[in-house]
Amino acid sequence: MSAHAHPVDQLLAPAWKAHATAPSTPVQPGQHGCPYGTHRVIQPPGVLPQPAWQVDNTMVICDNEILIDVDALNVDAASFTQIKQSARGDIDRIAASILDIVAQRGKLHNPVTGSGGMLIGRVAAIGSALFGKTDLAVGDRVATMVSLSLTPLRIDAIHRIHVDQDQVDISGQAILFESGLYARLPDDIPEKVALAILDVAGAPAQTARLVQQGDTVVVVGGGGKSGTLCVYEAKKRAGPTGCVIGVSPLEKDCQRMRELGWADHALQVDATHAVAMMQAVAEVTQGRLADVVINCVNLPHTEMGSILATKDRGRIYFFSMATSFTAASLGAEGVGKDVDMLMGNGYACGNAEYALSLLRESPALRHLFETLYV
Repeated sequence: MSAHAHPVDQLLAPAWKAHATAPSTPVQPGQHGCPYGTHRVIQPPGVLPQPAWQVDNTMVICDNEILIDVDALNVDAASFTQIKQSARGDIDRIAASILDIVAQRGKLHNPVTGSGGMLIGRVAAIGSALFGKTDLAVGDRVATMVSLSLTPLRIDAIHRIHVDQDQVDISGQAILFESGLYARLPDDIPEKVALAILDVAGAPAQTARLVQQGDTVVVVGGGGKSGTLCVYEAKKRAGPTGCVIGVSPLEKDCQRMRELGWADHALQVDATHAVAMMQAVAEVTQGRLADVVINCVNLPHTEMGSILATKDRGRIYFFSMATSFTAASLGAEGVGKDVDMLMGNGYACGNAEYALSLLRESPALRHLFETLYV
């Protein structure tokens, strides 16, 4: 282990082993499955794989599925934070929690946060019905652009857990449905960097859609992974007449935002304290508040801070999987805020390539991601 390595990022021997039971009605080789994966649902019947409690993770593909040999998981920030806190930072308990979720559910679908993450790996097999319908070939290195909360996954062993990057190195396999989104891993960007940015690719793409020239934009969690991308994109879109405000309760995040120079203001404030959040934003905007608020925080109870920081008829994008729709909807009504709220669709057409292009156009952004996530 290098002198700079995190003590729990060392290679573990022996690796954690998974012990999962097979489903009672496994997928049969060569059958034709539903493009959306409903044939994999074990319980409850009649639902799609994402809301299902359990899916069939038998690694025998239907003729319209793709089998992937998985190397690494990028766990959703909200999910990994919850698992880490529940395990009190203990590396073995983190591993056990991940294995237990997959053993019970056939997918990495955190029952507390409801979120998953994404994976990278190599295409192992392609169903015969997809020949000519996909541009993938066996051996291609890919990242899945659909959540692990709906992806049938089998973990054979966990080799390493990177607690500061929300990444887990594994041996295992996964199934990509016919409707599943994916991105080929680029040759010019390290895989772990690509994994980190593709996991949050929807955030900068949605920011590009929402922010207009001259807007005042608040990025809650602006010092984090998705938040940094949103601050960078918001600065591009708002232009010299706009104002970008990054928010974090941590001084180190605020210092990083100041050093990068894309945020006009870096506010050290806890967004769970809604009134304090509103007052801090009001102070630097002369009471005008924000045209657009983008919430990237991986902890709950930041909905009202985002709402109060937004001007009437403003827009809020809740990218975080820790967001409660009930808290946001009823909370906005309760304080009489007429705002438009977009609930975290992590997908936007072309978001994968767009996110990777940001690393190519900004040496500072690329250096940051290579420093933090490799």
